[in-house]
Amino acid sequence: MSIKEGLKYTKEHEWIRIEDNVAFIGITDFAQGELGEIVYVEVETVGETITKDEIFGTIEAVKTTSDLFMPLSGKVLEFNSELDENDGDKPELINSDPYGEGWIVKIELSDASEVESLLTAEGYGELIT
Repeated sequence: MSIKEGLKYTKEHEWIRIEDNVAFIGITDFAQGELGEIVYVEVETVGETITKDEIFGTIEAVKTTSDLFMPLSGKVLEFNSELDENDGDKPELINSDPYGEGWIVKIELSDASEVESLLTAEGYGELIT
């Protein structure tokens, strides 16, 4: 299990990488390990503004389905087409590369000050151990 430095984390096991006013969001290596084999990701919120902690989609594994929670408020700009069943249809990228090719959505931040409420890599590590 890895925790990547330079990212921010939530207690619900999402990570966020911020680049200027845009951020990429996915689930952590710990979360994908707990879920097991990812078979489907659903995000129907592209174009919508989602408030911090609201559900923006779902992720389905062989043994369970989990909600995806927005780490920071923002407008959903894009759903990773590689994960979309209508395009790439490779949800397993979340298992093999959760911090890279397995990102789930890209958002435009509404309130950058919300970053202060997120966990550092060290804080997330303490949460899951």
